[in-house]
Amino acid sequence: MEHQTGMTKEDRAIVSGALSKLLADTYVLYVKTQHFHWNIHGPEFYALHLLAQKHYEEMAGAIDEIAERIRALGFFVEGSMESFLKLSSISEDHEIHPKHKFIENLIQSHEVVIRDARKLAQIAEKYQDPATVDLMGRRLIAHEQAAWMLRSQL
Repeated sequence: MEHQTGMTKEDRAIVSGALSKLLADTYVLYVKTQHFHWNIHGPEFYALHLLAQKHYEEMAGAIDEIAERIRALGFFVEGSMESFLKLSSISEDHEIHPKHKFIENLIQSHEVVIRDARKLAQIAEKYQDPATVDLMGRRLIAHEQAAWMLRSQL
């Protein structure tokens, strides 16, 4: 049954494609944040360990919400790490870094997602998709706050 929601299939495909990019970047950042959570060490270990846990738990819910938005628009979600890495502008991190390097890397990754969300909000507004605009507002708040909290540790 075809969608009769006021958005054409082409418009929904454009928004869905941008959401897929955001999903990929968020998922790679989620994994990167867990890597930090598991491997941070030093005198501030406990506070940073908890901060990272708060961030990845928040992203876990967001990942599901983004994927469900793609489905609501009528498209299937690529759900493999391989597909996420192909779409993502964020690279995996296999190294164990000093605290400041880990944090700088996470901040830069959050800023990629922030830029994605801003662009996606503009796209969604152009195609009259207020639900996606609202989702992007919430994603901006979460990632800007995470970047601020991480930046305050430097």
